[in-house]
Amino acid sequence: MLEKLADIERRYDELERLMADAAAAGDYNLIKTYAQERAEIQPLVETYRTFKDIESQLADTRTLLEEETNEEMRELAQEEIARLEARRAELEEQLKKLLVPKDPRDERDVIVEIRAAEGGEEAALFAADLYRMYTRYAENHGWSTELLSSNETGIGGFKEVIFEIKGRGAYSRLKYESGVHRVQRIPITEASGRIHTSTATVAVLPEADEVEVKINPDDLRFDYFRSSGAGGQNVQKNSTAVRVTHIPTGIVVACQDERSQVQNRLRALSILRARLFALEQQKQFEAMDSARRAQVGRGERAEKIRTYNFPQNRVTDHRIGLTSYRLESFLNGEIDEFIDELATQDQVEKLQTVEHEA
Repeated sequence: MLEKLADIERRYDELERLMADAAAAGDYNLIKTYAQERAEIQPLVETYRTFKDIESQLADTRTLLEEETNEEMRELAQEEIARLEARRAELEEQLKKLLVPKDPRDERDVIVEIRAAEGGEEAALFAADLYRMYTRYAENHGWSTELLSSNETGIGGFKEVIFEIKGRGAYSRLKYESGVHRVQRIPITEASGRIHTSTATVAVLPEADEVEVKINPDDLRFDYFRSSGAGGQNVQKNSTAVRVTHIPTGIVVACQDERSQVQNRLRALSILRARLFALEQQKQFEAMDSARRAQVGRGERAEKIRTYNFPQNRVTDHRIGLTSYRLESFLNGEIDEFIDELATQDQVEKLQTVEHEA
């Protein structure tokens, strides 16, 4: 760990020299790039330098203790050593936490895709419940939401709904929501009053820009058709709906909610870009050591990450074993308690990896 910290400190000093050179050359864009990198590692470097200072004081005090013959001075030296050792341990823990790699995607906006899975009409209604839950959660955090694409059913459900959430740190909070969500309740369409189990899938994708994901126009096939509403009735006489297929991967995205073909095309490309970015990230994760591929940390899909049980007014997250009996509040967007626990577990697992490497 100390070797890694020394390398980071050397890079910090190098960045200061590079900024001075860039300033002399008048290259302000380069200065901005270097300054951003320096700002990211500055807390770590400052803590490391304090740690080294404490280590130096500790070594000097131990030397003094060995050479001192006066009993009173020896007691003072021993007290100082105890204080410095406690401070050293505290700084070591801080350094380990600062060394935990930050997800570079955490500050991004996200595209959320919710799809009805098992359960037919009831699954579609549950998908609509999840959509409302996340839009209300976004409102609670002062984030904006925008519907990108939807496929509604006749009674208010969604076979599929795709929307964007814009706000600082959106991905850092919502990345833990990817997976299969299960609901247990009596459907409004069930005459006998039996409890049914249905599921919906949630995918949270960090938004990608054109620089990060370069799409070859020759790899795309566009189809245009008339948009339709719930039940299939036509709501546009012109072919404004767009379906784009990425031929190399087979990924298909369709958008029809906008009245303009151009707008639907732009939205479809934005969703496609996010999916391709997520696909590339997934490949990178699969190539990493298993210790770095914790399910919670990646936010990847897993079977039944959470259960929403209406008869018991209960919601349970199976990854962390957390249960709450405030289901109504949860569905109104009050989900921070669960996200906080998931983020804490993610931090603990990453810290264990850092300690193992150290």
